[in-house]
Amino acid sequence: MPSAPANSARQPALVFIFITLFLDILGIGLIVPILPKLVEQFTGGSIASASHIYGLLAALAGLMQFIFAPMLGSLSDRFGRRPVILLSLFGSGLDYLLLAFAPNLAWFFVGRIIAGITSANFSAATAYIADISPPEKRAANFGIIGAAFGLGFIAGPALGGVLGNVDLRMPFFVAAGLTMLNWFYGLLVLPESLKPENRRAFSWKRANPVGALLALKRYPVVFGLTGTYFLMNLAHQVFPSTWVLYTSYRYNWTPGQTGLSLAMVGLTSAIVQGGLTRAIIPRLGERRSVTVGLTISAVGLIAYGLATEGWMAYVVIAVASLSGISGPSVQGLISRSVGANEQGAVQGSLSSLSSVAGVFGPPLATGLFGYFISASAPVKLPGAAFFFSSALTIAAMLLAVRSFRREPPQPSAAVEPELRADSAGG
Repeated sequence: MPSAPANSARQPALVFIFITLFLDILGIGLIVPILPKLVEQFTGGSIASASHIYGLLAALAGLMQFIFAPMLGSLSDRFGRRPVILLSLFGSGLDYLLLAFAPNLAWFFVGRIIAGITSANFSAATAYIADISPPEKRAANFGIIGAAFGLGFIAGPALGGVLGNVDLRMPFFVAAGLTMLNWFYGLLVLPESLKPENRRAFSWKRANPVGALLALKRYPVVFGLTGTYFLMNLAHQVFPSTWVLYTSYRYNWTPGQTGLSLAMVGLTSAIVQGGLTRAIIPRLGERRSVTVGLTISAVGLIAYGLATEGWMAYVVIAVASLSGISGPSVQGLISRSVGANEQGAVQGSLSSLSSVAGVFGPPLATGLFGYFISASAPVKLPGAAFFFSSALTIAAMLLAVRSFRREPPQPSAAVEPELRADSAGG
């Protein structure tokens, strides 16, 4: 009898987390088409100055996420996932309103700081998924993260472009309204997922990004897989940073054609990570899903770099989308290897690694692309950034295989008593 209510409460919570993540990405996507134009207006129409300032704004948000993701994750381990998620949602809604009324660039920098901090709620949302999912189903349930990202990036930029044509500030108001509605809905229906016995004392040592990562050294498999996770994210930065430049240069695609291709990426990602992962990962197993997914990703990146016609890119998008099984599998393996009272801190560490990749990856990818199409390049190689990302993905796979060969991770139940004792001891 006790299991019935738990199961009945689990589905609505999972749906809410999906909606939360979807609206997070939708909100980001809404302002992607219009934020550079607003910055350009504040710089007097100078594209060069706008580009520089826009880059600083993006880096600032990434830096804030890097710093605060482990902190919010650790706070969720102490006080529960619900208050951290709801507080972050409320902060995001206020941030969008601030940007909607921002009278000058200084307010945009304040807004990006707030956005970076509140976007770190990703770690608490991911820990929520770990809390309500049986260990054997965590990898499949982590797939909803990819589905939310895919659908958010389909709808967000398209809607943002339409609203921005009416008024450049309107996407901020819409993003604020959707976020606050989600906050209010969560305030009414979202149950707490972290059991009181699985909570632990807050520690500044674990709440900073460096300390949080070093704490994972207790689990050799987990520590190795965090390196895999970082390299995967670093390799993926080639898409948001160079896709528009690459397809425009190589295929002469218009913005509309580029947008269609990005919608295709989002759709296939949502299909694979939101649905197929639930069928593929249980059959292959998490470890094999990691190696198979990363292999497909490495080959797909090479194919992107070699594709000489636009239609070829669409074929690669469809096939390479199957690589989406690797991300949820890595997260599932990491989550299963640590105790229930450490999920928030671990997911915060992963969010920090992702934000670091977001800071260093774009200039690396665009630098390679720009150099190998320039006159000073020894050979014209437009796909150089994709080839480099493929090498990073291969390195990620080798690191994962090396981690798997170490001592098998202890099940969560085995490590929880030790962690609880550590928590009780302060």
